[in-house]
Amino acid sequence: MDVTSVCDGKEPASVSGALVMLDRALAALNAADAALWPTGVQAQVLLALERAEAMHTAARARVLASFCAQDGYESDGQGSARTWLRWQTRVTNRAAVAAVGWARRLAAHPVIARALAEGQLSVSWARAVCGWSDRLPEGVRDDADQILAAAAAGGAELADLAGLAEQMYQRAWAGRADDGDEGFDERRLTLDLTFAGAGRLTGDLTPGCAAAVSAVLEALGKPAGPEDLRTVTQRRHDALQEACRRLIASGMLPGRAGQPTQALVHMGLGQLRDLPGAADAEAAWTAGRAHQQAWLRGAEAAAAACDASLVPIVTGHADPAALDRLTEAFPAGEAMSRGSQRRLRNALLALAADALSGPGGLAARLRAGLDGPLATVSLPLDIGPASETIPAHLRRAVTARHGHCAFPGCEQPASVCEVHHLIPRSEGGPTALHNLVPLCTFHHLVVIHRWGWTLTLHPDGTTTAISPDGRRVFHSHGPPGHGPPGHGPPAQAA
Repeated sequence: MDVTSVCDGKEPASVSGALVMLDRALAALNAADAALWPTGVQAQVLLALERAEAMHTAARARVLASFCAQDGYESDGQGSARTWLRWQTRVTNRAAVAAVGWARRLAAHPVIARALAEGQLSVSWARAVCGWSDRLPEGVRDDADQILAAAAAGGAELADLAGLAEQMYQRAWAGRADDGDEGFDERRLTLDLTFAGAGRLTGDLTPGCAAAVSAVLEALGKPAGPEDLRTVTQRRHDALQEACRRLIASGMLPGRAGQPTQALVHMGLGQLRDLPGAADAEAAWTAGRAHQQAWLRGAEAAAAACDASLVPIVTGHADPAALDRLTEAFPAGEAMSRGSQRRLRNALLALAADALSGPGGLAARLRAGLDGPLATVSLPLDIGPASETIPAHLRRAVTARHGHCAFPGCEQPASVCEVHHLIPRSEGGPTALHNLVPLCTFHHLVVIHRWGWTLTLHPDGTTTAISPDGRRVFHSHGPPGHGPPGHGPPAQAA
């Protein structure tokens, strides 16, 4: 395909004509087989698309600014341009916020807006230039934008522009009181939840915050040993999670007015069933036999159960077989039509819910009548109070025996470790000293419970770790806490 033949060179006669031309040009590029183009043509297309993105950003910002000035979103019943963009253009909230942000940014930086519209500056470089000039006094920002845009057009690299911006910053604020801003007003942190509770973290940090975060990631994100196959970015993720876990475990997070922020609302099943809309919800549940799917399973459940407080929660699901037996036991039940049997099942299920809804409901009576740690004062429907998984005296004994993570070669102190059941509790492993060892978060949740390594505790307190394929075996040094690393049998790998 000849990329010069997509358009005939004529200026579009109207906005509609321009949009049609834009669609046709992009459609032609998408329909062509790029693999057949010479590399020179591919390079030409890539350069043109980068310019097109810059011009697109400038055009969208200009149109969106005018759209907002006229409150155009109100014609569609929306309260802001952001919500209108999310609804009409089918973009995420982050994308809508970014579009509105560009409209505001380029309105304040007309020089950069022109550079984008002419395709002389890329979108990412424009964002950086605007960020630098925003740190300058308002009266010199346009001049700074002009200098930086001209330097970029002249072939300066981004690092050169950063150095030039720093010089302008020093000169602009020379002799003035330093307000210590350093990007303070532009600081932001956004956590967007995506699928199944996962999240995406983005932000602009002040130098002090960036230094603090960098120090945390550097301290907690180092490779843990030869068994650590995580990438650098995965280690940084785990380091951030570990830092937050340690902060939470330390009990240093503030409450509200000196009190914990947790609120417990006690409500009986009968009260729930009397709320507006409850009848429809109950009918939908009856018809659909709804089942709760948000459970931890497999490795995640085993990892969570190792060292966590247990809260007994009694749940119930409709048993179709039991409903069938009830229907058959009802007089003339077998002779009923299929529709009548279905109505009978629903009626029996509703009556069963009535029987369980009172203050002395079946769930509460059953659990309170059990022996063991679950036999506590009942909470409807029925959730019991949390019980300590690892008793305090056992936790002290575990950390006294192992002063650090029990995985061979790991020196994370036991004070920041979790207690691991060598034989999982789901497999009948006892909460006893011989079955407990401290493991750091990485070796506990990732190496053991996700990667499938096995850890063996020997009578002398040493441990052996074996990879899932059995090819790598690591032995700890002498009895933990008895001498510095290097004493005792050396670590081995097979």
